[in-house]
Amino acid sequence: MAATIETLVPADESYGRFSTGILPSHVLKRLLDQRREITASEPFAPGQIQPASIDLRLGPVAYRVRASFLPGPASTVAERMASVFMHEVDLTNGAVLEAGSVYIVPLLERAEFSARISGGANPKSSTGRIDVFTRLITDYAPSFDRVEPGYRGPLYAEICPQTFPVLVRKGSRLNQLRIRHGSPQSSDTALRRLHEQFPLVAGEPNIDNGLALSIDLQGNADAGKRIGFRAKKHTGLIDVDKVGLLDPRDYWEPIEANARGDMVLDPDEFYILVSREQVAIPPDHAAEMVPFNPLVGEFRVHYAGFFDPGFGYAPGQPPSARGVLEVRSREVPFILEHGQIIGRLVFERLTDPPPEGYGAGLGSNYQGQGLKLSKHFKTP
Repeated sequence: MAATIETLVPADESYGRFSTGILPSHVLKRLLDQRREITASEPFAPGQIQPASIDLRLGPVAYRVRASFLPGPASTVAERMASVFMHEVDLTNGAVLEAGSVYIVPLLERAEFSARISGGANPKSSTGRIDVFTRLITDYAPSFDRVEPGYRGPLYAEICPQTFPVLVRKGSRLNQLRIRHGSPQSSDTALRRLHEQFPLVAGEPNIDNGLALSIDLQGNADAGKRIGFRAKKHTGLIDVDKVGLLDPRDYWEPIEANARGDMVLDPDEFYILVSREQVAIPPDHAAEMVPFNPLVGEFRVHYAGFFDPGFGYAPGQPPSARGVLEVRSREVPFILEHGQIIGRLVFERLTDPPPEGYGAGLGSNYQGQGLKLSKHFKTP
């Protein structure tokens, strides 16, 4: 890729090779050490810094509220919450958040952003895979999951378990924050050049406002004829901090491929499915999955849409990881067909490659994944 003026003469060398982009782990750690941009009411925990994001931790109390809300440009979260507050839940020693209920939890972290620093949040992969709807809120926010440039104030998580009741506690990590310096530009032309340098998928990519991903409903070598899982209802609870203990048969029904290569999404059901493509995220980029087109189907796909640098990537090797998709149908039954495009990956450059990308060295749970449930479950 040709060098740019920004590459040769970065405006601020403290952010890395480039002056704009998502901040990698070593830059985040330096900012935290200097108590700039993000502060916390308790010391930062080991493993909280990911290759291109920071895990956010729940504080000691949750507030059950009647309904979701946005504070809007004239109010703080606390001011708006007064009109929808129901009761307080102590999280110090752990508490159950019930399915179908909405909770607001002040986080241990606080933003102290300067003028060119902004943030974007997503549920962590494991959070989305257990159908917990989690969004970040700030004071005076006009939208969820965005921290505006120059914002200085508290951070809150809105949490609504959809299918399973969950056990959480102070310090649990349900969502993650990407911190960005400036406003880096991206284009399909730049994405095609990136694919030439680092193959993003095997074969010819489908690039149109991002990299298109399609659904696998025929099965593959990773899982045989199994193409997904459907969540059971009225199950036991899930402790979000415990790994590899739960029997998936108590929570999920496996779905097998049929001869037609299609499946019907039933209303108000939650599914774990997988992309047909194997993907790789280069070490100096991150990606976010967004809906391919909200008009092509009555379903929502991929709650946890952030792909770390290095996901599915190994130097000189083909892309190795499939995208696991959290899918919820809407009001009417809808037929999905094998190979149907269901999402697109939008790539964004980092200011610098992180010292370690996503992978086993960081204790990453989903490197090289095929069809895979969340880390809370034993391998079926």
